[in-house]
Amino acid sequence: MKKNEILNYIYKYEKIIIHGHSRPDGDCYGAQLGLKNIIIENFPNKEVYAVGEKSEYVDFLGQFDEIDDSTYKDALSVVVDTAVSDRISEKRYKLGKEVLKIDHHIDVEEYGDYNFVDTSYPAASEIITDLAVANKLRINIKGATALYTGIVTDTGRFRYRGVSGRTHILVSHLINSGADLEIVNNNLGKENIKSMKLKGYVYSNFITTKGGFIYIKMNNQILKEYGVSKETASSMVNLLGGLEGHPVWALMIEHEDQIRVRLRSNGPKISDVAAKFSGGGHARASGATLKSWSELDKFIQEIEKEIIKYKSEVQK
Repeated sequence: MKKNEILNYIYKYEKIIIHGHSRPDGDCYGAQLGLKNIIIENFPNKEVYAVGEKSEYVDFLGQFDEIDDSTYKDALSVVVDTAVSDRISEKRYKLGKEVLKIDHHIDVEEYGDYNFVDTSYPAASEIITDLAVANKLRINIKGATALYTGIVTDTGRFRYRGVSGRTHILVSHLINSGADLEIVNNNLGKENIKSMKLKGYVYSNFITTKGGFIYIKMNNQILKEYGVSKETASSMVNLLGGLEGHPVWALMIEHEDQIRVRLRSNGPKISDVAAKFSGGGHARASGATLKSWSELDKFIQEIEKEIIKYKSEVQK
């Protein structure tokens, strides 16, 4: 479907429930709450809800709604920033009359009745912003602040590939609409002594491979020792980026029955490797899952293959 067709379904439904993915990040929050506030601002008679898991990192943007199953009757379920249905945090999205998917990740599953996926956008929040600007919809301060946060976080403060002139033009619209940059910067830049000490652990305990992969392992004992949540620990993945000769890095966190991997790259394509390990995402920013630490060696081998492939292509 085309981007402007999204608006047809917003017009069509009087009740809209906006969903995101499990372990939500800034872009997930930004797209959900940004879209919610745009609809409220422009269509005040519609019922609009945003539902899903909470994220301490960006909950300054607002709180999600708690709704009964009955609320889904005759509602449009919108799912943003979520490539596969397994990752949708609120499984009741299926109770909606129809499902609309809006995403910027590699399209591996068309779980919606209607699907808009465009990987040229570095953030789902940029899709929502572009939709609003192109259709001259009003963006209130709350919506602008949420969408700005989504774009800032998913682009690594405009440092990652995929950031374009369009990104900056749309961000200027958000700023002109009242996005509160001070609140965003103050909240995203907050540190506490626990997270600062954990950074020291990351810098002191990372592991490098001869093939150019760098990673850090965090088990439950480490998280307990430093008194931080898994969410806080996961946000530190980019501390390992930029080490010369190591173009791929990862942060691995132990959960009850699996190891969740945040995987990043400044060159080699890593999404295919992530897909082999129950994950996926972007070419240079993906997530994966190991069933146990015993899979780590195989995972490293696959990563190093991609690094070798990338280096050979660069040398051509």
